[in-house]
Amino acid sequence: MLRQPRRLLLNVLFVCCLAISVQLLRGDARPVNASLAAHEWGTFTSIAGSDGYAAEWSPLTGSTDLPAFVEHFRDPGFKLGLRGTVRMETPVLYFYSPKEETVSVNVGFAKGVITEWYPHASRVEPRAELYNGILHQAAATGSITWDSVTLAPNSRPEFPREDRNNHYFAARMTSSTPLRVKTPAGEQQEKFLFYRGVSSFSVPLSAMPDREGKLRIKNLGDQEISATILFERCGEKVGYRIGGSVKEEAALEAPELTATIDDLGRDLEGILVGQGLYQDEARAMVETWRSSWFEEGSRLLYIVPPAFVNNVLPLSITPAPAQTVRVFVGRLEVVTPATEKAVGTALATHDAATLKAYDRFLEPILAAMIKKETNPAQARRFQDCLNAVYSRLVARNLGRK
Repeated sequence: MLRQPRRLLLNVLFVCCLAISVQLLRGDARPVNASLAAHEWGTFTSIAGSDGYAAEWSPLTGSTDLPAFVEHFRDPGFKLGLRGTVRMETPVLYFYSPKEETVSVNVGFAKGVITEWYPHASRVEPRAELYNGILHQAAATGSITWDSVTLAPNSRPEFPREDRNNHYFAARMTSSTPLRVKTPAGEQQEKFLFYRGVSSFSVPLSAMPDREGKLRIKNLGDQEISATILFERCGEKVGYRIGGSVKEEAALEAPELTATIDDLGRDLEGILVGQGLYQDEARAMVETWRSSWFEEGSRLLYIVPPAFVNNVLPLSITPAPAQTVRVFVGRLEVVTPATEKAVGTALATHDAATLKAYDRFLEPILAAMIKKETNPAQARRFQDCLNAVYSRLVARNLGRK
């Protein structure tokens, strides 16, 4: 009867010793905390251009979807000053500790800047005024630091809340250790460290529909992409197709629109657990992004290779956890013929509801449609619509509706 607990204890000790050995071999002087674990999930959102590669767009456009207590790099009305290829959305970093601990955390961001975070950070770089083009500087690298985060497993935390329903709060539905951060205005409490940002790095794959209606996927790196999901939604009809790993190239056929969001949610949770997340973490991630991942249009969801994540988003925790798991889902919007038809029809019929469904991606969708259009008159109409979109974005940026 005692063999299994004894075997588990030996396994834990082996993992801890291995983690310490790896740190020593790397020459990393940071102490390792054998009882500390860190788990993180997040999303890299992009939109494919006419060539299948991630296109430049204005990722900060659209409605504000965060609680009012979340902090911003500057006036949150600043929208158009950052044009990039990636919107890093809602990484949340959980900690697990059986006793009270204090840790420091630093996250770098290649070719990017951190735009929102909570709790209060000790430092957010760059501190200078942000402007259009900063993401394309050769040495552009952002970062965020929390110098002192107290993990308090036996506390009775009071997390900030708001009356309105917000998908931010779904991330709290885990067994992670509550944490607190002291600030000049008082103590802040949360279940995780949260941050967001915008970057201009190249995503690890491209995806483009072919003439046969298949989505051609190309791995642009040397690290295998372990899982892909092609999702489509047209009104209330949804479908998805799960692909295998992608070492070099792959093709996915368009899914039949006969599935349900609940089925996809369960399958996606299983994939995330297979990548190392706990079940409640995987469910929290899916619930956080249910309304966004599964909205109107076509998109490719994929597991970002861990080595790629560590390269563009280097994470340092002191003392170092014995276990660190990072699972990021890439989201690449795909402008399919069906999407172009839906947007073109909506423009012709002044269907505001359909256009709103594509709202934050409307600019790059129209740009792709203009490139493909051979009818000069139609191209001018699309360009007029794109100019109207730009005007609306500028108005939002200036604080007008």
